[in-house]
Amino acid sequence: MDCWIGLAQESQQRVVRLAGRLCEVQVPELRRACEGGGPLVLDLSDLLAVDATGIEAIRSLQRAGATLVGANGYIQLKLASAAVTR
Repeated sequence: MDCWIGLAQESQQRVVRLAGRLCEVQVPELRRACEGGGPLVLDLSDLLAVDATGIEAIRSLQRAGATLVGANGYIQLKLASAAVTR
């Protein structure tokens, strides 16, 4: 399964949900889904795998103010190790 990217408006924040495997090919679509104003939440509950480009995109969105929720241990480890290698 490739990556499914869903967008929802919940209260006063936009929620972008990722499911499957986020790869370089889907990063432009992720960035488009995250464009716009207001608070952004990235729901990573159903994200199973992510490549280096996807990790960098998620970290970039986080540095820009996005809140990350639901990341499993594997994804948390990938995010943390990307932060250490920078």
